[in-house]
Amino acid sequence: EVNDELEVLQKAVTDALKVLKPRGRVAVISYHSLEDRIVKNIFKEAEKKCICPKNIPICQCNDRPRVKVLTKKPMLPTEEEIQRNPRSRSAKMRIAEKQ
Repeated sequence: EVNDELEVLQKAVTDALKVLKPRGRVAVISYHSLEDRIVKNIFKEAEKKCICPKNIPICQCNDRPRVKVLTKKPMLPTEEEIQRNPRSRSAKMRIAEKQ
């Protein structure tokens, strides 16, 4: 909270998706559930096909997904990795590819 880490993470992931070239991939490793939720929500929002309000029956935005999320569930460390590096036990990795 003191260093504004969650807002910095949100900005960093959003900016990374903006500068990524097509077919480029971004991988984010988070160590806390709040961090993971931020990454998951940013990826999910960027993967949406339409950003029109729900009450409009036909899409007017002609928007398309900006990324494809390659990890629907986060990748977790193996038991072997946790034994070698106990601090990795809380790590979660998510990957997205720019369209």
